[in-house]
Amino acid sequence: MKILITGNLGYVGPGVVREFRKYYPDACLTGYDIGYFSQYITNRNIIPDAGLTIQHYGDVRNFPDEILEGVDTVIGLAAISNDPIGNRYEAPTEDINCKAIVDLAQKAKSKGVKKFVFASSCSVYGSAEDKPRTEDSALNPLTAYAKSKINAEIGLRSLADKNFQITCLRFATACGMSDRLRLDLVLNDFVAGAITNKEINILSDGTPWRPLIHVLDMARAMRWAHERNGDAGGNFLVANAGSNAWNYQVNELAEMVNEILPETKVSINKNAEPDKRSYRVNFDLFEKLAPDHQPQYDLKAAIHGLINGLRAIDFSDGNYRNSNLMRLNVIQNLVETGTIDQSLFLNNKQ
Repeated sequence: MKILITGNLGYVGPGVVREFRKYYPDACLTGYDIGYFSQYITNRNIIPDAGLTIQHYGDVRNFPDEILEGVDTVIGLAAISNDPIGNRYEAPTEDINCKAIVDLAQKAKSKGVKKFVFASSCSVYGSAEDKPRTEDSALNPLTAYAKSKINAEIGLRSLADKNFQITCLRFATACGMSDRLRLDLVLNDFVAGAITNKEINILSDGTPWRPLIHVLDMARAMRWAHERNGDAGGNFLVANAGSNAWNYQVNELAEMVNEILPETKVSINKNAEPDKRSYRVNFDLFEKLAPDHQPQYDLKAAIHGLINGLRAIDFSDGNYRNSNLMRLNVIQNLVETGTIDQSLFLNNKQ
């Protein structure tokens, strides 16, 4: 068995590699990544990519067809991963998150790949506070990132058939400890602030809704998508991936961190402009189709995992929002140093 994971050198990738290696010890696991974030390993005693058989480096927008030879499943993680980067680099976000994904799927199909798993996002629901959104609900993408995910889903739909199964997992907001940690995620940010500054600064008024999922439960969902047969969703499936128990308002997340770390002061920006990105999500379909691959982590476990993980590496940077643990900061630094250009391509003239 041969499985290709694109974008494996980011926040989600280490858990996906570990999940597939655990359940498929003899598989050929191949990684493909441009390497924007490859050096930002959380714990230097751990090599998160050791479970791979092969690591290729390159831009997903220029994907070499020959890497797809003999591949059974493609896991599509490669993406511009959040709204701040997407808002600043809108055209590259569409190119990487949508056009490159659809092109990769076309190449994969032509090479005889059987399954394609795409990491989409619940952010496509945008503003949806009235009731939890299902896969059939109206979409309201408010950012370049969310729009790129929807456009990719649309482009992928026409490629699916009985010989090429496509699964689009609309993931809830990621959280939890990773071997390549990000702190530009709401729960991760709150825990980091509580540990370093004994303070949580909520940038909004605290009322927006967010569904969450632990990063390792994302890996479990992707393994299910690789394993699923046509009876569980057909040739083309869009499924919200998460848990109904993990729909929280932002202030509730802060309160839970404060409960576990009671010396923390929580401050809310009551004068903030309303955050229209507020949505609850229904995960009934995922629970029905993937009963043996449901999320195993709850909110308290995710918080404790972050606390223990950050303390284990003696994390103490109170100015972490200006650090390389925020993805936009990394991209900006790569642009400013000329390592990549404004289109986020590697600068070969260096």
